[in-house]
Amino acid sequence: MTSSTQPTAAPATEAPSTATSATGAPSTGARNTPARVSFWSAAMGVSLVVAVFVTPIFWLMYGGFYTFGVFVCGLVAIPAGHLGRRRGKRLGGRDRGLALLAILTGWLLLLCGLLLVLAYAGVVAGLAVLVGSAS
Repeated sequence: MTSSTQPTAAPATEAPSTATSATGAPSTGARNTPARVSFWSAAMGVSLVVAVFVTPIFWLMYGGFYTFGVFVCGLVAIPAGHLGRRRGKRLGGRDRGLALLAILTGWLLLLCGLLLVLAYAGVVAGLAVLVGSAS
């Protein structure tokens, strides 16, 4: 059995106003207002711009300390990882994967520290060439 129900018509809505602006052009009622930006969005944008400019300056000024810290962390992580692997073997293989991760991270830190030393030496040498050519 089929029933034929007809959808009801939607209620009539009012037509948009046709007010005119000062120039005589039709206006739809919307005003040209500035976009609303939250305080945190603006603060994060400004912070990002500042960080882009400040980070290289700090790296040039304090790069030796950062590099020393990277080397020390790497030198601590490698023996600690080996000790953890040995202890894990005695305990039946527990946490041996984490110790292996410490070993790999230590070697990666040493590699990154070496690259930082080379980059820092390259920057200093490049600046020396620029200063030498300017005088």
